[in-house]
This record gives sequence, C-alpha cells and structure tokens, in this order.
Amino acid sequence: MLAADSTSMSTQLLVQALARDPQFDMIESASDGSTVFHLLKLEKPQIALVSARLGENHGGYDLVREIRSQSPATRVIVLLDASDKGSVIEAFRAGAQGVFCRTEPFGLLGKCIQCVHQGQVWASSSELQHVLDAFARPTFAKVQAKGGSLLSARETDVVRCVAEGLTNREISQRLKLTEHTVKNYMFRIFEKLGVSSRVEVVLFALGQRGPHPPGPSNGRRSQSGAAQSRSAVPISIAVRNPAT
Repeated sequence: MLAADSTSMSTQLLVQALARDPQFDMIESASDGSTVFHLLKLEKPQIALVSARLGENHGGYDLVREIRSQSPATRVIVLLDASDKGSVIEAFRAGAQGVFCRTEPFGLLGKCIQCVHQGQVWASSSELQHVLDAFARPTFAKVQAKGGSLLSARETDVVRCVAEGLTNREISQRLKLTEHTVKNYMFRIFEKLGVSSRVEVVLFALGQRGPHPPGPSNGRRSQSGAAQSRSAVPISIAVRNPAT
C-alpha cells in the first residue's frame, strides 16, 4: 500500500502507524505527484492512500484521476479533513473507492483499507447519502467537439458548482482552488461554450439552450447517442453506521 499525505511528516507518521499491522506492506511517498506516479509504476501497489490536499493548489482529486488512469488496478482511498458534501462527492467522482475522514478513530482506517482491498466501497451512511443526493440531480449534457469532451473534467466540476448557485469564492473553497483560478476557468468555459452569463452556462450544460459552442461539431449530440443504455455494475458498499 502506498501512502502519501499532504506533508512529509504526516506521511511518515501515517506509514509508521499502519506498518504496525503486519498485513500492510507500506510504501512511503513524498508529497508530490511525480513521486507518487514513479512509485506506482515501480511498486504497483494494490492500494493508494492519498490526501485530498496533496499536490499543487491542493489538487488531490486531480491526482486521484491520474492514478486511476495510469494504474487502474490500484484502488484509491482519499483522506479528507472534513466529511463535507462537496469533498465526498468530488472524491468519488474522481474515482476513489473509499473516503476516510481524519476525525474518525484511527482504528477504523485499517478496516477501511481491508474493505477497499476486497473490492468494496467504504463510506459512512451520511457520506453515502451525499453521493446518492448527487445522483438525484439533473444529468448534465456531455458537450462534445471533434469526438472528445469540449470541457475538461475540472471545467465540468466548475459548471456543476455554478448550477448549484455557488459564487466564485464558494467554488474556490469547495474545489480547493484560488478565486483567480476559478475566474480563469469561468473565462475558458464562457469562451468554449459561446455564452456570456452563468445562467446560459447552466442551461447549455442541461441541454436546454439553443446556441452552440464554436467549432464544426457545434457541441451537438445525436438522439441515439443521448439514448444509449448504460450497463449496471454491481458493487459492494461498506456503510459504517455511526451508532455501531
């Protein structure tokens, strides 16, 4: 198991504590993405335990996406400072198989790791409810251009926040970005979609807007593409009941 916390000291403490359990063969990583990816390639860990605040501008969620892309066999657990709705949804959206909040008893972390290693999804009942609430929201249209996604994953995250009515400051807090970075994302979103207001951004993402983004494809989706069926993937979820 590879562990990478937000600082070198916290990573060392985390590794030392988990290494007391003989079933865990620990790999300590420096708190930067390049080292994490080097160790992923070299050691091929079964589990990666990473902080949501790891990396530049606290881009731990982007790191999770890269881990899942470069090492699909590695299951990821995200360490959260707080079990708030935005952080939980962002972690699972990035591809995590489990989330563990630092406010939880340390003894539960070992159980979390075991469950994720067995192919289960680890979340408390309240965290799972956050995810279910997110599924209940309106589905965004997937804006396409030249066969690929017109908006990046991070730009799509920003659009979702805009749809919730969040201000740039609130978006920066939720996505762990600076307000300046959020403004830059908004500028690029406006430019890509060919819109001039936040309301138009949301309407376009919901597939209810007439105008289309610049480019030959105009961001259109065929009716057949929109109606493609999705296969259901059964998963096992370990839901921790706070009462027990």
